[in-house]
Amino acid sequence: MRRTRVKICGLTRVDDVVAAVQAGADAIGLVFYPASARRVSLDQAQNLRATVPAFVDVVSLFVNATREQVQAVIDHVKPDLLQFHGDESPGFCASFQHRYLRAFRLGAPGLDSPDAVLRSCRQFGDAAGWLFDSYSAGYGGSGQTFDSALLHAVRQAPDSRSIILAGGMTPTSVAAAIQSVQPYAVDVSSGVETSPGIKSAEKIRAFIRAASKQDRVASGNDKPHESSLDSTNVSDTI
Repeated sequence: MRRTRVKICGLTRVDDVVAAVQAGADAIGLVFYPASARRVSLDQAQNLRATVPAFVDVVSLFVNATREQVQAVIDHVKPDLLQFHGDESPGFCASFQHRYLRAFRLGAPGLDSPDAVLRSCRQFGDAAGWLFDSYSAGYGGSGQTFDSALLHAVRQAPDSRSIILAGGMTPTSVAAAIQSVQPYAVDVSSGVETSPGIKSAEKIRAFIRAASKQDRVASGNDKPHESSLDSTNVSDTI
């Protein structure tokens, strides 16, 4: 059976890391963007990192950070993956010789057609995965989904990297998103929160259950059902 991986991003508390791991998350995300309500310091990140067991990846998220800032996180936190969510160049992303994800904010200027999206993605052909989020004027999440048709060329390309889907993700929307795009992984932050940076263990469990159930539905081993959790107050990855 095909299994969609799940990343819980924007974690700031040990209890939330534990909840994510116990619920079955494949990866957790730590944000190092100063403007984010979910930003963590190096000391916080080290404490959170120490809570994560083997076989769960730690992803460090940056938005236009300096080389020195990224290297400090690599040295002190030892993340499994870097995630670049700003205007970083291909050379910058590759220069750390560390596995990385490149985020693309679909609907932004230059990312508003399937062919344009694929052209942009191919500049980062050495990335471990391509993460797709919805566009907003700043670098924070907009809470909106995007037109999945923009991923048509990426999905069909023989040289496509692993697709990670973000953007307006909630326990009630994740199944439809998986059904539509069939991504390698889904990424959620505020869709499983009670307030910025404060996760809900119940919503984390519901999100992962919904993703897992959709995988079973797709394989013919289960029937779809509606989640009881609402999808309001969503902003997204950062």
